[in-house]
Amino acid sequence: MTSLGLLIDNQDVQATGGASFERRNPLDGKVATTAAAASVEDGIRAADAAAAAFVEWSRTSPGARRKILLAAAEKLEAKGPEIIAAMAAETGATAGWAGFNVMLSADMLREAAGLTTQITGEIIPSNRPGSTAYGVRQAAGVVLSIAPWNAPVILGIRAIATPLACGNTVIFKSSEICPRTHRHIADALVEAGLPKGVLNVLSNAPADAPQLVEALIAHPGVRRINFTGSTKVGRHIAELSARHLKPALLELGGKAPFVVLDDADIDEAVAAAAFGAYMNQGQICMSTERIVVDAAIADDFVSALAAKAKTLKAGDPRDNNTPLGCLVDASAAQRIDGLIKDAVAKGAKIVAGGGIDGAIMEATVVDHVTAEMKIYHEETFGPIVAVTRVTGIDEAIRVANDTEYGLAAAVFGRDVTRAMAVAGRIQSGICHVNGPTVHDEAQMPFGGVKASGYGRFGGKAGIAEFTDLRWITVQGAEHIHYPF
Repeated sequence: MTSLGLLIDNQDVQATGGASFERRNPLDGKVATTAAAASVEDGIRAADAAAAAFVEWSRTSPGARRKILLAAAEKLEAKGPEIIAAMAAETGATAGWAGFNVMLSADMLREAAGLTTQITGEIIPSNRPGSTAYGVRQAAGVVLSIAPWNAPVILGIRAIATPLACGNTVIFKSSEICPRTHRHIADALVEAGLPKGVLNVLSNAPADAPQLVEALIAHPGVRRINFTGSTKVGRHIAELSARHLKPALLELGGKAPFVVLDDADIDEAVAAAAFGAYMNQGQICMSTERIVVDAAIADDFVSALAAKAKTLKAGDPRDNNTPLGCLVDASAAQRIDGLIKDAVAKGAKIVAGGGIDGAIMEATVVDHVTAEMKIYHEETFGPIVAVTRVTGIDEAIRVANDTEYGLAAAVFGRDVTRAMAVAGRIQSGICHVNGPTVHDEAQMPFGGVKASGYGRFGGKAGIAEFTDLRWITVQGAEHIHYPF
């Protein structure tokens, strides 16, 4: 296989010394992708290219930026079959999940295109006679964007589209797990007419990531950092960014609660819980990790959820004949298995699934989970959901909030006013009433609280993250009185 290069100044170039690394298929271990392994020197080259391109790109008209982003949406959709194949080979994703990634990402590009004329300011009344004061938003500079593997097209496009729409240039550090998938989205933008240096892509060997990221954050041209990934790595990114006084947007881990009140429609709640827990094998930051169900309906709900889970077969995503694919690697399955064994040893019960074959894991439901169990607290990131039974609304809210995370949540109940009141008391950046925890739309403010990070992607909220707000005044003919 020809090695995938770095993208610097719209050129496919080798890493220093021709260094490369391999990403292997999680099921058969065969090489899925060989990609350039960027050095710190390569990172500096990319940052310098982005900084040089910023001057012209930041002055490009909104219409010109919009035209490129709209064209990129079309180019991305045309690459659908290649992206589906790449995601299956690199991450074990099903064709359905990969296709959804492409569809939503194209929408994100179109939404970003619309934002180009929404970067507005205001005239602010001034106390100084004859002075006109403006609040003006301007592009910040070079944005370092780091996206993960689990929803690679969605999260990759999200990391770069709004920064580009706002007039910033971007260094995109692709995931070590899906470099080919991430390169496809960059190629779509370049093919759409993005000028050289505006988007630069760095792939890297896993061991090289810390020093590469540290050098990029320290680069004087880099003015914003956005990162989606684990809370552990996010804390480190935040510390590095703070050291250099650079704002960071962080979307980190999750432990989404799914609260089932005593008046919930059980069939609707089960359908939403199963989708939220098992879509992409539970490898989504918003995945339903915990079911918090009222004891009055718990038996009926758990029975129905277990029956649903047993219908969701997992298999090789390349065969395209099962709703679930495989985990990102076999070690992920073994880690989850350890959480299941700990829970069972402390009194939990497996009511569906639990079987593991390499990187393939059955859709699993674990009932009677309590706070003494690791699975109650730790993010599983797999096709498993933990059920905790509670009595009454106050206990349900206490359990839902009993986590360091706060990204997504859901509440199910027929009395929508009551369910809304519960949603208002849940500590999360996102909460859906009578809908699944897994839901995303390009124009929505997306992000979390607590250990799930800070800042917001999406729509006008994204404009605030990737621009500087400046105060500019113009003094008219009226004389300014000075005290001396």
